Amino acid sequence: MSAGEETVLDARGQRCPLPVIRLARLVHDRPDVGVVVVLATDPAAAHDVPAWCRMRGHRFLEARAEGDHAAYVVEVATPSTSAAGR
Repeated sequence: MSAGEETVLDARGQRCPLPVIRLARLVHDRPDVGVVVVLATDPAAAHDVPAWCRMRGHRFLEARAEGDHAAYVVEVATPSTSAAGR
């Protein structure tokens, strides 16, 4: 994956807690994913995604409205990045 590339996780139409569960699964399967953009229609994602980032040591970059859904941008901490802070 090239620098600056984003992975889009389309969770539109899925209710809580599925958007965060899918995000967690993606990060588990691809810990070097970099930046993930979660597309969601569930209003709970506005709280769930930032909270998940805080609990897991990832960086919540932004939330933005995109028509009928929102996009939540997450910078995933790689194992080496999170270990360096210890």
